[in-house]
Amino acid sequence: MNEWNNFLGEKWKKTVNVEDFIINNYHEYLSDEKFLSPISKKTAKVWSRCQKLIDKEIITKVLDVDTRNVAGIDNFEAGYIDKRNEVIVGLQTDEPLKRIMNLKGGVNNVVKTLGSYGYQMDKDVKEYYSEYCKSYQEGILDAYTIDIEKFRRAQVFYGLPEEYGRGKVLGDYRRLALYGADYLILAKERDLKRLTGTINFAMIRAREEVKEQIKALKELKSMAARYECDISRPASNAKEAIQWLYFAYLATVKQNNGVINSFGRNATFIDIYIERDLEAGILNEEQAQELIDQLIIKLRLVRHLRKAEYKEYLIGDPTWVTESIGGMLDDEHSLVTKTSYRFLNTITNLGSSPEPNFTILWSNKLPETFKKYCNTLAIDTHVIQFVNDDLMRPIYGSDYAITGCSSAVKLGKQLIYYGASCNLLKALLYAINGGKDEITKEVMVEGIPPIEGDVLSFPLVVKNLAKVMSKFISVYADALNIIHYMQDKYAYESSTMAFLNTVSERKMSFGIAGLSHVADSLSAIRYAGVKVVRDENGIVTEFNVEKEFPRYGNNDDRVDSILGDIVRLLAKELKKQKLYRNADGKISIQTTADNVIYGMSTGATPDGREYGGYLATGASPSHGYDISGANASLGSVAKVPYTGVCEDGIANNFSINPLALGKTKKEMVSKFNDLITHYFNSGGQHLNINVVDKDKLKSAQRNPDKYQQLIVRLSGCGVRFNSLTRTQQEELINRTFHDML
Repeated sequence: MNEWNNFLGEKWKKTVNVEDFIINNYHEYLSDEKFLSPISKKTAKVWSRCQKLIDKEIITKVLDVDTRNVAGIDNFEAGYIDKRNEVIVGLQTDEPLKRIMNLKGGVNNVVKTLGSYGYQMDKDVKEYYSEYCKSYQEGILDAYTIDIEKFRRAQVFYGLPEEYGRGKVLGDYRRLALYGADYLILAKERDLKRLTGTINFAMIRAREEVKEQIKALKELKSMAARYECDISRPASNAKEAIQWLYFAYLATVKQNNGVINSFGRNATFIDIYIERDLEAGILNEEQAQELIDQLIIKLRLVRHLRKAEYKEYLIGDPTWVTESIGGMLDDEHSLVTKTSYRFLNTITNLGSSPEPNFTILWSNKLPETFKKYCNTLAIDTHVIQFVNDDLMRPIYGSDYAITGCSSAVKLGKQLIYYGASCNLLKALLYAINGGKDEITKEVMVEGIPPIEGDVLSFPLVVKNLAKVMSKFISVYADALNIIHYMQDKYAYESSTMAFLNTVSERKMSFGIAGLSHVADSLSAIRYAGVKVVRDENGIVTEFNVEKEFPRYGNNDDRVDSILGDIVRLLAKELKKQKLYRNADGKISIQTTADNVIYGMSTGATPDGREYGGYLATGASPSHGYDISGANASLGSVAKVPYTGVCEDGIANNFSINPLALGKTKKEMVSKFNDLITHYFNSGGQHLNINVVDKDKLKSAQRNPDKYQQLIVRLSGCGVRFNSLTRTQQEELINRTFHDML
């Protein structure tokens, strides 16, 4: 094919294999950022229009909604921001920031959401979908068991993907650029021919899904044609490669309102096309940066129509357009290219933004110039997060990406079923209270003897906790099996699945919240002695700790080992479950805003946390408990076992006072680098860092107009500080801000 002129390698030409294409054609870049170009005149005009719309949206919350056309790959006319100056085109609807009605999660939910923003659904659309279309939420609720319903009411589970798309399924969108839609359709048709044999449930489902994927690719061609683009063939240059790649992603966010809409790992792939065009003289550096800047503008405009309660759960309404950058090909060669820098340069050219969720695949062997550049941007903007490539590459290979906060998948070969989270702190209180909920007094877990006496017995509490956790995992698995069955049945993500291998590995995410509090509580019971006060129903309402005890976050093996034992036990229980489509269950220690929501519905706990108090986020130590310095805090989190235990991610949300890193930028960048290096060398998997002092955040509370662009790392994502509720802001401010290393 002419589109493949001067590209090396043979394996990728015979079968869909983007990884082999990259290995044979990319050029590692070892120098610094001095080659980068500032924003172009065209991009400045496009971005200026977007900024005005975003500023208006901040005030109105929702800028506009299409109340007649519903979510779909090809359900909207072509839309532009500034057609004359756009070099990368395509919007979710026909206008920037206009949101889509996705009715597969339930018509009534959308009607209520529209009403809260002053909109009404088109009467004909409402009648049709109410009468003839069953939503996946209806299917889920129809199939839920009594135990699942009880656990939902008690907020043992929160944020389950029952009415919003599950998300987290990540397609290899690069395939459209490299092969074109027609080639991918032929590949899927060949797969369909191979799906023969006994016509059982699994075979029927597989054949139908491949047909849906083929249909999605054809609809994608039609959608692109609205923008006068022929994506049936491979991309012939860098502009087309970026445009085709974006169209593939755009189909996903047109069709689905997933909680997580990650982008993949595209910089190195795109760089191959840019380098070929630069060498041929059909592109210069300003134009190369212009293409990347305008791609990022489009990603910054992704929106979904979501109700207010959703925004309480996912603070700042993130979409997790995660782009993974860097990482190593092998022990000697990094995958850093000039376009790795170009992607990050958009932060400078366009200003800070919560999206995309730039994620650096960190290795000690990355080029020093690249690490320095990333560290500087992270300190100045809080837009970047880091994950440990040296830990994950041996498991996932060199062609993996992060979806959401810290979940790794082999691109095009694996998918993750999203699982929200489970409140493990409730399990501890049930273990103490004989299986009863500390607030409703309802029996939640049968067969749990209450802990008697005035002082809690560590062995008895641990024994009960193991039984309760077994029940939690069993009910959790039942809920997720139902959810993902119904989402496949009523809201299948054909546009995303079309960019995955027909036979892909499946993982299922089991999120855990409150872990640090459970570890600290067990430590208090074991090492300090905890006296209890019970109400008239025998439910413990107060815990009195007699002396100091080891607290998680201070690099103390006495308590850190307790936390490790808990997650290993959870992983062991998870292995016993039979999961939907033979998925491999993975523990995820990630939280969004459920640390606040869960805290409000959880009683006092033995670690000293009061009824209603916040839970720590992810695997981070409890607020104010990590008092031995930044490195000690990181040392504790680094001990949480990843390989074979918490392979869906171990989120660490971390804040440090700028002065703790030094007084000069050079000193700060150096110590920041040392901090990350120490953490990842110790086995840490993920790190969000806010380099900011509390006084600045308090000032932003008092003077929001002066801090419109203040981005903070919150729970595996970046958000505008001013988009948070007062409670959410207070939770962030009350976290530990380390004053020393």
